[in-house]
Amino acid sequence: MGGLEWLGGGITSVPGILASGIHCGIKSSGKKDLALIYSSTPARAAAVFTSNQVKGAPVQVSMEHIKEGTIQAIVASSGCSNVCTGERGLSDAREMTTIVGELLHVPARHVLVASTGVIGRPLPMDKIRAGLPKLVKSLSPQGGRNAAEGILTTDRGPKEAALRLEVAGRPVTIGGIAKGVGMIEPHLATMFCFLTTDAAVSREALDWALHRSVERSFNRITVDGDQSTSDTVAILANGLAENQVLEKGSRSLRQFTQGLEAIAERLAKLLVKDGEGATKLVTIHVKGAKNHREARHAARSVATSLLVKTAINGQDPNWGRIMMALGKSPAVVQAGRVAIWFDDEPVVAGGQQAPGARLDRVREIMGRPEFTLSIDLGLGTGQAEVWTCDLSEEYVRINATYTT
Repeated sequence: MGGLEWLGGGITSVPGILASGIHCGIKSSGKKDLALIYSSTPARAAAVFTSNQVKGAPVQVSMEHIKEGTIQAIVASSGCSNVCTGERGLSDAREMTTIVGELLHVPARHVLVASTGVIGRPLPMDKIRAGLPKLVKSLSPQGGRNAAEGILTTDRGPKEAALRLEVAGRPVTIGGIAKGVGMIEPHLATMFCFLTTDAAVSREALDWALHRSVERSFNRITVDGDQSTSDTVAILANGLAENQVLEKGSRSLRQFTQGLEAIAERLAKLLVKDGEGATKLVTIHVKGAKNHREARHAARSVATSLLVKTAINGQDPNWGRIMMALGKSPAVVQAGRVAIWFDDEPVVAGGQQAPGARLDRVREIMGRPEFTLSIDLGLGTGQAEVWTCDLSEEYVRINATYTT
């Protein structure tokens, strides 16, 4: 991608963006559990949320606030998701936006709220009320990493990315942070991803660019097949780049969207790499499907198969499990036309083990931290890619004792 320059840092690499992250006491571990992102000027905003029918109170409140299209701050907490907490949960989520709005002198409706962690427990609002003033006072142009740490739950470390690119001859910066390494099977979102940019973008164009970027990144990942009740992806565009406002259908919007897609893809892959108990990032590439939709169905079926994922963990070249997963997908599959490769090593041809297949070589490939599983259905021109990870005993250990 011409003219794209990766930067160090994340959301605060963007001019006019401040951030902070602190520990207020939600987590008993002492790790950061509150995060704040603030634009020094009102920003055009867009967001996508979980399509799970059980939505957390913060998601419901943020869905209301995003309707106006102007947001200046995002407050997030980790350790308690504020899901299935009734009217109290909604009241607590709204209070978080009210307090932050008052401290920052912005309307509460211009604040998004997000929470992640255990389901079914109310937020410890006394601790949050005490922590929010400190969180606001800690805002800094260097606070992006602290915010990235403040949203983590079972993640092993923060995920952040930033880049600069030219849009219609003007330099534009995009930054982002993300979290989420379990309960990941998104539809329209992932766990959390907060993005910022100094580009000036119309509301309709920003919404289009975000949905397209999510579709090509976070909607192509899976860790465990379970979809979060708190999924939130949001972007703030403060316009400080002073470019001509990007409008839907323009060439300059397509340039900007390339950069946004690159950030989203990098963060999405970081989530899968850090999947709970994961040791491998695996790209599932399907071609030869009847159309793109069927290719995606086939790739996702392989990517979410527990039998495939455990075989990957054990470096077991059991290609029969891949055939099984293809066959149970909604895609049209004719076994006698299927071919499969691990990186460039052929394993299946014509739906049977390829003549001379070197399974020892496949085991070596499966031992790498990253590899590609390529599948040709031999039926058409449709293709798609999904990113997944292996399933290990560590995943079971983490989730068998999550609330205890």
